[in-house]
Amino acid sequence: MSTQQNTPQKRLSFWDLWNMSFGFFGIQFGFELQNSNVSRIFETLGANKDEIPVLWIAAPLTGLLVQPIIGYLSDRTWHPFWGRRRIFFFIGAILSTIALFVMPNSPSLWIAGGMLWVLDASINISMEPFRAFVGDKLPPSQRTSGFAMQSFFIGIGSVIAALLPWIFTNWFNVSNTAESGKIPDSVKWSFYLGGIAFLSAVLYTVFTTKEFPPENMEEFKKEKKNTTFGKAVSETFGGIFKMPKTMRQLAFVQFFTWFALFAMWIYATNAVTANKYNMKVDTTIVDKMANAVSAEILKEENLKDPKKRKNIESLRGDIAEIRKYRSEQNPVTISVNLANYFSDSLNTYLSAEDKVELKRVQKEYNDGADWLNVCSSVRNGVAAIFAFIIPLIAFKTNRKITHMICLVIGGLGLLSIYFISDPKLIIISMGMVGIAWASILSMPYAMLSNALPSNRMGYYMGVFNFFIVIPQIVAASILGFFTMKVFHANTLNTIALGGAAMIFAGLLTLLVKDEDKV
Repeated sequence: MSTQQNTPQKRLSFWDLWNMSFGFFGIQFGFELQNSNVSRIFETLGANKDEIPVLWIAAPLTGLLVQPIIGYLSDRTWHPFWGRRRIFFFIGAILSTIALFVMPNSPSLWIAGGMLWVLDASINISMEPFRAFVGDKLPPSQRTSGFAMQSFFIGIGSVIAALLPWIFTNWFNVSNTAESGKIPDSVKWSFYLGGIAFLSAVLYTVFTTKEFPPENMEEFKKEKKNTTFGKAVSETFGGIFKMPKTMRQLAFVQFFTWFALFAMWIYATNAVTANKYNMKVDTTIVDKMANAVSAEILKEENLKDPKKRKNIESLRGDIAEIRKYRSEQNPVTISVNLANYFSDSLNTYLSAEDKVELKRVQKEYNDGADWLNVCSSVRNGVAAIFAFIIPLIAFKTNRKITHMICLVIGGLGLLSIYFISDPKLIIISMGMVGIAWASILSMPYAMLSNALPSNRMGYYMGVFNFFIVIPQIVAASILGFFTMKVFHANTLNTIALGGAAMIFAGLLTLLVKDEDKV
C-alpha cells in the first residue's frame, strides 16, 4: 500500500537500539510483579486452588481484546510529536502506574481480580506497539539484534522486579506477612516502586526516539478517515484467517509455549510452598478448624453478613479439600488461607501451641513465595544474559533450531521442579526456564517480522498475540479441573504438565518455515 511508512535502510547504532528498547525495562516491572505476585495476592485474599485459574483468566482475555486492536490503531496513527507507536507507550504507562498503586490495596478477592483486568490491559497498551517498533525502525538484517536487546531489558527489569519483595523484607525489614485478608507491606511497596519504574523507563524511550512518518501522508489520512471502530474490530479478528504461512506455523509453537508459561505463573507459588516448604500441621488442628467453621457458619451475625459467610464457606472448602485428598496422611499440608484466618479472626478456637504452629506455616508460605521470587529473578537474569548469546547461536545454526533448543531446555527445567526436594535447587530449574524465556521473547518475533508487510507490522503483531492469549485462556479454563480431578489437588503435577508442553513446542519449531538465517 502507498500509505506505508518509509522502510528503514540504515543500520542503527548500539545506543539507538538501547534507547528504543529501554522502555521494556519499565514495562517488565509491571509484567513481572503481576506474574510473580498475583497468585500470592489471590491466595492471601482467600482464593482456593480451583479458583486461581479462573481469576487469572482476566490477563489473557484483556490481551485477546486489547493487543490486536492497539496494533491496528497504531498502524493508523500519526502525530508530529508522538509519532505512531510512542503515544501508546505513554498512555499505557500512565494507566499501568495507577493500576500498580491500586492493586496491592485491594480489600477483597473480586476487586483484586478486577484490578488484574485493568493492569493487564494497561500493560498491553504499552507493550504491543513495542514489538512493531522494532520492525518499524530497523532493517531486516538488524531485527534479530533489536528483539534481543528488548529481551535484555525484559530480563534486567524482571530480575529487579521479582527480587523486590525479598529485598524489602531482608534489606529494609519490611514485613512479608500481614493479618488475614491483607497484602503484606513488602508486596505493596514492591508494586509502588514498580509503578514509578514503569513510567520513568517508558518516558525515557518516548523522549529519546523518533519515528518514520507515513510515506504518503495524504493517502494515510484518507485511509485513517475511513477507519471505523466496527471495521477495526472486524479486520483485527478476521486477521486470524489471513495469516502468512510462517505465522500459522509459529502459532502452534506459541500455543504450547504459553500454555506452559501460564501453568507456571498461576501455580508455581502454590506448588513450591505446598510441596517444598513445611506447611504441614497435625490433623487434630484441622479437626478443630472444621468444628470452628461449623460453629461460625450457624452464628446469626455471620448468616446476615454475606462477606463473612463467603469467607467461612471458603475455609470450609479448604478443609474439605484437605480431608478428601489427604485423608490418610498426618501431618497434612494446609493452605495459607486457613493459616491466616485461624491466626487472626478465628484464633479463639485454638490453643496457644496451635497458634504458634499456624504462625510457623504463615512464615513458611511467605518465605517460600519470597524465595520463588528470587528464583524468578535468576530466571530473568539468565534470560537477560542469554539474549546476547541467542544471535550467535542463530548465526551458527538458524533461528528455528535455536528456538527449539531453548524451549527444550526450559521444559526440562520445569519438569525438574517435580523431582527436586531442596527448594534451593529450584534456582537452577528457573535458570533453565530463563534460557527458554530469552528465546520466547525474541526468536518468534524475529522469524515473523521478515514475513510481514511493513505497513501492517503492528496489525499482524497484534493478531500474532492471539496465540499468546488463547493458550492462556485454555489453560485458565482447564487447569483447575486437571489440578483438582486428575492430579488430586497437587499443583506440582500441573507444573510438570507445563514442562511437557514446552518441550513439545520446541519440537514443533522444526516445522516452521524461516528462510532468513539471521
